[in-house]
Amino acid sequence: MLDRLKSMLQDPPPAMAFEISEAGIAAARIGARAELAFQPLKPGSVSVSPLKENLVDPDDFALAVRALVSAQQARKRRDVALILPDFCARIAVLDFDEFPSDAKEQLSLVRFRLKRSVPFDVDSAAVGYWAQNGAEKKCDVVVVMTPLEIVSRYEAPFRAAGMNPGFVTPSVLPALELAADSGVNVLAKISGHVLTVVVRAGHVVKLVRCLEVPSADWEDIAAVLMPTFVFIEDNLGTRADRLILCGFGAETDAAQRRFQAELEVPVEPLRSPLGLPGENNAGLLGYLRSIAKYN
Repeated sequence: MLDRLKSMLQDPPPAMAFEISEAGIAAARIGARAELAFQPLKPGSVSVSPLKENLVDPDDFALAVRALVSAQQARKRRDVALILPDFCARIAVLDFDEFPSDAKEQLSLVRFRLKRSVPFDVDSAAVGYWAQNGAEKKCDVVVVMTPLEIVSRYEAPFRAAGMNPGFVTPSVLPALELAADSGVNVLAKISGHVLTVVVRAGHVVKLVRCLEVPSADWEDIAAVLMPTFVFIEDNLGTRADRLILCGFGAETDAAQRRFQAELEVPVEPLRSPLGLPGENNAGLLGYLRSIAKYN
């Protein structure tokens, strides 16, 4: 499903890319080989939500941004990619028997379909969508919708530092660049108190769930994964080929063994040439992979 993302990346890549989480800001200076950095935030500086202000301590956030971009000030090129926390957006897959070709009609239809299912005003929200080809005229459309004010608040410190966030996306979409794209795969990505689950059949995303979980304990995660695997069998008529884990840190090996036994499916960690993607940088590493062969 990242064909759309890849097409947007045909232009020269930005000078830097950033991924925001509650723990801090991961950054990469983009060149032949990306240079990675991480600037931690004070606990509570960012509280991710689609309903309220995310920057609880905007001064601390702005200070972290300036610390990461200060060395970039002398450069003329200041375009950057900005990767936001999944939970500040609503990510959904909408199925259409027929999807219009006119862009205005597409946007109007997407807003209408989500009007009653998102907890904010869809008419004033920032929207991105990607149509995935289906059988006959059927089409699964991946939609990302975020309150415009939340996006603007995240962007503002970067703009104040001389950066231009020309490409903005939630973390899980570029993270898919690191996942296998053959068969039916389930990606389970933990970041703080939020679990994002993506079901993908080949290149086509079939389901995205992003929700707060009581804890990162396996029981709480399994409570979300179990119905996801039932969905696959009921709606795709097959079993999942693999479960891919991201953000489990030191518990990755143990979680891999447990879920493999409980779900009876091969389990593997998400991987990147630049290291094991974690809860604060999976989107960044996926983005880098999409624009540079050795990243």
